[in-house]
Amino acid sequence: MAGKILVLGATGHVGKPLVAALLAKGEAVKAASRSGQPVEGAEGVVFDFADPATIAPALEGVDRAFVLLPTGYLAVTELLLPLVEAAASRNIKIVFQSVFGVDADDSIPYRQVEIAIEKSGTPYVILRPNWFSDNFVTYWKPGIDHAGTIAVPAGDGKSAFIDVRDIAESAAAALTTDRFDGKSFNLTGPEALGYADAAAILAKVLGKPVAYQAVDDDTFVGILTVAGVPEAYARFLASIFYPVRQGWTAGVSDAVETLTGKPPRSVETYARDNLATLAA
Repeated sequence: MAGKILVLGATGHVGKPLVAALLAKGEAVKAASRSGQPVEGAEGVVFDFADPATIAPALEGVDRAFVLLPTGYLAVTELLLPLVEAAASRNIKIVFQSVFGVDADDSIPYRQVEIAIEKSGTPYVILRPNWFSDNFVTYWKPGIDHAGTIAVPAGDGKSAFIDVRDIAESAAAALTTDRFDGKSFNLTGPEALGYADAAAILAKVLGKPVAYQAVDDDTFVGILTVAGVPEAYARFLASIFYPVRQGWTAGVSDAVETLTGKPPRSVETYARDNLATLAA
């Protein structure tokens, strides 16, 4: 009999649809969050990266785990490696949500976590999503609401934005079959778009003007800190636009279709499906 699947960040943008997808497949799920509340009908378990004592109880009865570092954390290796080591020591399969492009340089902290997983001897799948379509709600909606602009330091770089539902469905596939074990996948949407392209799509769906405003890093950090983002994290967010400006996030892959059997959703599909939230 298969054990349970632990889902970290179970209340988050990827975790919530992932829990629902796994339950729909008939899996037993432990939904991990700092509150430990049940999610989508799955058993809740308390997990907090700041408290190593929560690792062992979270892994109890588990044979597969979806591992990610939630938004807002910067200490990537310090927080993730103890969990990875604990899971690997129990031979728990790890499906790790990493970051698009980190395989370019082994000194990148997310890549160091990938290497630790690859060398651990436990079964694994690594998923590297591109920029999320959902950022247009999560991060850029205030600018769209107040000024009709998306102000980010992306230059004229393009990204193959991915819908979190496609990340969740890809993770569900990786967790429920061994066909993809030992592999890494760059998860992207169906096309690479510049922010001006994305703004035009949002304007069409919303029925109101939305424009892209290219800004420099300091201006961007200022916008975020005024909105309440801590400066260190705002600087980190600014730094990850460098690969966008360099054209490194413009690649399009067929990984979502390989994993799920379905093509990925477009930014327009995302916007139409989330119109109520975008327009609110």
